[in-house]
Amino acid sequence: MIRVMIADDHAIVRKGLKQIVVETTDVEIVAEAEDYAEIMRKLRTVPVDVLVLDIGLPTKNGIEILKIVKKEMPRIHVLVLTMYPESQYALRSMRAGAAGYLTKDSVPDRLIEAIRRIADGKKYITPELGEALAQFVDQDSDQLSHERLSDREFETLCLIASGKALSEIAEELKLSPKTVSVYRARMLEKMQLKNNAELTHYALKHKLVE
Repeated sequence: MIRVMIADDHAIVRKGLKQIVVETTDVEIVAEAEDYAEIMRKLRTVPVDVLVLDIGLPTKNGIEILKIVKKEMPRIHVLVLTMYPESQYALRSMRAGAAGYLTKDSVPDRLIEAIRRIADGKKYITPELGEALAQFVDQDSDQLSHERLSDREFETLCLIASGKALSEIAEELKLSPKTVSVYRARMLEKMQLKNNAELTHYALKHKLVE
């Protein structure tokens, strides 16, 4: 039996995933969590084979959590399941140690297939992720200035490019407006851009937002 833990801050999503898994005979949900503290506490007490992890979690970004889990518990295989398209977070997730990446609009069969493959110690690469990986290989280094950003800075970039104000971003990320402003300043410096308009243009050009 493949033991799975679901980490998502939306109860309706966790309920939906459990309904998908209950129809299988070789996968079971052994734990649920909605934030970083609960994830780490349960991973230390409940035997888990596969962690299904969302990116947009409160208190700590899912990519940050992924890095911590892979460092402290490398035997646990992580499948990132999120609303963000492959162009935004797939490459970061795989580099951080994820064994697979799926968007929440994927069909249920894909989720079960991914869990089984990952539990077997293999990578799960969708056609969409394969295309994103190919585009990454094809790009020149001077086109990848966003790759120099930290996970929080990158998340802030995507939210700014989506048209959200700094106050809205601060509320969504559970950060102070001052901290978000610091991230924005760091982004502009690292990417050698001048303002939000240039950040948005860059994000659209490189398909970081839709």
